[in-house]
Amino acid sequence: MSLLPRTTEELSSADYWERFFRKRGDKAFEWYGDYHSLCGVLHKYIKPRDQVLVVGCGNSELSEQLYDVGYQQLTNIDTSETVVSNMNQRNAERRPGLTFQLIDATQTGFEDGSYQVALDKSTLDAMASEEEGALAKRMLTEVSRVMAVGGRYVCVTLAQEHVVRLAVEHFSSAGWAIRLHCMTKEEDQDSDSTTFALPVFVLVCTKFRQPPPFLVLEMCLGEDGAPKRLSSVPELLAAVKERQAYALLRQKLHGGTDSASSPSLTLCHTATGLPRYTLTVKDSPPNAKVPRLNHFAIFIVPQGRESDWLYGSAEGRVQLASSANFRRLVIVSMHRDQEYQDMQAIQAELSPMVMELAPPGMPANQQVPFLSVGGDLGWRKVVGKGVSELTGEFSVEDVRGEDGHLYRRLIFLKNDQLVQSESRLSTPPKASAARKKKNKKKSCPAPSEATPRAPASDPSSPSSVDHSVLCCTHHEVMVAGLAMLGLNTSANKEQPISVLLVGLGGGGLAQFVHDFVPSSQMDVVELDPAVLDLAQTWFGFQPNDRLKVTLADGLAHITSLEIQGGHSYDVIMFDVDSKDPSLGMSCPPPAFVEKALLEKVFCLLSSRGVFMLNLVCRDTSLRQKVMESVREVFPRVYSRSIEGEVNDVLFCLREAGKSKDTGVPEELKKAAKSLQGAIRAHSQGGPGSPHIDIAAMLEDLRIA
Repeated sequence: MSLLPRTTEELSSADYWERFFRKRGDKAFEWYGDYHSLCGVLHKYIKPRDQVLVVGCGNSELSEQLYDVGYQQLTNIDTSETVVSNMNQRNAERRPGLTFQLIDATQTGFEDGSYQVALDKSTLDAMASEEEGALAKRMLTEVSRVMAVGGRYVCVTLAQEHVVRLAVEHFSSAGWAIRLHCMTKEEDQDSDSTTFALPVFVLVCTKFRQPPPFLVLEMCLGEDGAPKRLSSVPELLAAVKERQAYALLRQKLHGGTDSASSPSLTLCHTATGLPRYTLTVKDSPPNAKVPRLNHFAIFIVPQGRESDWLYGSAEGRVQLASSANFRRLVIVSMHRDQEYQDMQAIQAELSPMVMELAPPGMPANQQVPFLSVGGDLGWRKVVGKGVSELTGEFSVEDVRGEDGHLYRRLIFLKNDQLVQSESRLSTPPKASAARKKKNKKKSCPAPSEATPRAPASDPSSPSSVDHSVLCCTHHEVMVAGLAMLGLNTSANKEQPISVLLVGLGGGGLAQFVHDFVPSSQMDVVELDPAVLDLAQTWFGFQPNDRLKVTLADGLAHITSLEIQGGHSYDVIMFDVDSKDPSLGMSCPPPAFVEKALLEKVFCLLSSRGVFMLNLVCRDTSLRQKVMESVREVFPRVYSRSIEGEVNDVLFCLREAGKSKDTGVPEELKKAAKSLQGAIRAHSQGGPGSPHIDIAAMLEDLRIA
């Protein structure tokens, strides 16, 4: 018969616990650990001569074992008559000084300041389950009253958020010092606690005669860990959650994981509490041919490369793990705003924790290699920060790419694994390396065992953004799509091209079209004023009479243009991301692909017009609905997938044209060659030589 409560409210019910102990009989019930797992920390805070009040003692053997080692001034109280009767009978002869009394911990009747310690093992957790914790608050108030100055409330707890918050806020408001010990793996094991995946904590609250002038909040790892000072209750709760997440992951990994999953967690800096490492665990499939000794390895992602396809996507991590060829690979990413000395220092810092994530069955003396790409920690420098009222905090940072060049990136910290915009800087590359086209199949560099290196030197400050390079493949594809303007017209090649772009980002796409496409006239619509400001400040974006920006909602702007009439664009581009990652479509927001809006876009196009849509959609059914809406409005739709990424660039033509080809029409190949020549000719004497191959960008075009 199960003794577990049916509801959380039962945990705070005296009747429930009376029934519980009647059914359990004489067998001791040890929630969260026994004397042997807790004695180290208990002896730090309880002296043998202390008067100790044990609240909610139950039939645990803890008091008996404390008594046997010299703690003989213990007063045990409980609301269960069965417990009190059985425990008194059990100890009458062997421990005559050990008393058990039928007393409610919320109203003990003891004198003020009569105890030096109140010892609580799981009682607070049980009482806090009562609605809004009213019962627990009354118990803590009573504990505060009966504690002498210098006395301690020592509570063994699972540290659920509502429990810790209740206790910490109660005692800190009274000027008590708060310390929380997170017990390590070896310290929290016992026969009854194995059902708990969460780690056990010991909360120690100390009563002062005069409250200190500042809040005293501390966290320790293990019974002997050095205390880390925390500045606020939310910071303490965050530290607890980190340890709980780590314990849950450790337990999950103890029996292996599904190779299709990638469990991860974030480790924070012990001194600052800021995120320092993110660990992602990747197991090989059960049938993978892994060398016998390749049990476990740690791969360090170079700084600034966390969002690269190989490290930042599920597909990339699968390829990385396959290349490393270990049973389990832990992929470690470093965080911005943190300093890292060298690979040797990182190994020393991570080794104690990551070893607990080893796969089951790994020999205890197995050597675990730290891997990286060429032993390089990478390089990143945060050059700017800010806050957008619409998108939140952002970071502008310079990183060194695998080709040796420096790149500037815009990261919105709500989704810090996604590069919102990227531009190459004009500083020469660190080492000569051919630039790899991002539309080609991505190769996985062979991970090598990391060896200690000197810290990377800070490169010289870059002079400017190189607008001749488009860092996003979908931007290159969009520019190449301008060749489609030649499919349905025989007009003069120098005919002006009018473009409406919704979504500015760092301004790289708009600036490239302005600088290198002959006779282009760009109108850009951007919702966020902060984005326009940082594009000009950090990415060298320069509006002028041929490159205009309107700060407005893209949907409302298109509707307004269509109502006004008289507006016509040769090209309309949507390159705008969604702020809601739960929708299954991160680009564009769903409202931008509703049929009613697409019809307005159709009306705003010239007779030779092309609508270009950057579509990023992981939801198959949602993507199908988008494609159906697009095909209902536009007579011909081409699609260009970005290999290794989720992006599809759609080219939607206002007129069907005469071509019956299912692939790239012959006339488009000619138009691509013509556009390439025009871009090169236009760039002579201009800002750099554009790095784009129009024909290559259109090779994999297909009818959608």
